[in-house]
Amino acid sequence: MLLTRENLPQTIADIADLDDLLCRPSQALIDDLGKVDGDIMILGVAGKMGPTLAGLAKAAAPNRRVIGVARFSDPAVKDWLQERGVETINCDLLNEAAIKAMPKIPNIIFMAGRKFGAEGDLSLTWAMNSHVPALVAQAFSTSRIVAFSTGCVYPFVPVDSKGSSEDMAPNPPGEYAQSCVGRERMFEYFSRKYSTPGRLFRLNYAIDMRYGVLHDIASKVLQGKPIDVSLGHVNFIWQGDASAQALRCLAHCETPTSPINVSGHEILSVRDLAAKFGQRFGRAPVIVGTEEPTAWLTDTSQAVKLFGLPIVDTEQLISWTADWVSRSMPSLGKPTKYEVRDGRY
Repeated sequence: MLLTRENLPQTIADIADLDDLLCRPSQALIDDLGKVDGDIMILGVAGKMGPTLAGLAKAAAPNRRVIGVARFSDPAVKDWLQERGVETINCDLLNEAAIKAMPKIPNIIFMAGRKFGAEGDLSLTWAMNSHVPALVAQAFSTSRIVAFSTGCVYPFVPVDSKGSSEDMAPNPPGEYAQSCVGRERMFEYFSRKYSTPGRLFRLNYAIDMRYGVLHDIASKVLQGKPIDVSLGHVNFIWQGDASAQALRCLAHCETPTSPINVSGHEILSVRDLAAKFGQRFGRAPVIVGTEEPTAWLTDTSQAVKLFGLPIVDTEQLISWTADWVSRSMPSLGKPTKYEVRDGRY
């Protein structure tokens, strides 16, 4: 079944249904992948988004090889991928020789990186976020490379603006985001050197039932925990829509590589989101702090022009999340830390 706005489920029963939904392609994704020749390899496939992005790629292009690369410290992820027809390669991406030995697949989705706990070992954060991209960009200089980045490379912007556009110069607080600028610069440098087509995929807050800004807010409302609204405005996107746009970027690569903002097209108030969950749960949110006039926000006009609006809208995401959290369904236990303003994760 193809994914359309008209056939979205009212609720998501369990993880199996969630995975199936995240791996369901739209006709637009199938069409864009049809414009691109060759197999697809996903580096850093074992993170939060990687497995279902790989599953989505295989569902959209069943006659092509889709290869997932990671260390696979959790063997269950490897089994899950292989059950869906995704080939796997065990590889530590800090190992330059291992990177060079991998097959030269024409389409690369680069998802490796380090965020959570980034402040705990900053040298490792820089190695993963800046050194590894340099190794990959050289090893796959003849491929198309869509490299996951983050909207956190931008400075804060006024909440009454449209958000940061792609032509705004990166100038973020905190070493995590600075290392992500390093990632982009490495891909940009080698893209110019080798004429490697690519895109820098600046993603702001993917939403999955098991994690994300909405999961964080809903859980706090339900548990009566305080919600800090000092960083009071956000934008976010359903993880399935984000994965589809990443794969579709393969058909919209540029030489040299260039950034594209990916998120929801709406700038949303944390206070208002908390109130909506409060209404659904029958309890008043505990709000602390006062909204600052700036936040990390992105203008997704370019992505909307290329891909159209996301298939899953904000109200659907709120409904799904409220249902999931109210049933005490599984959480990844990885808060987004969206409310952090100093860049220290």
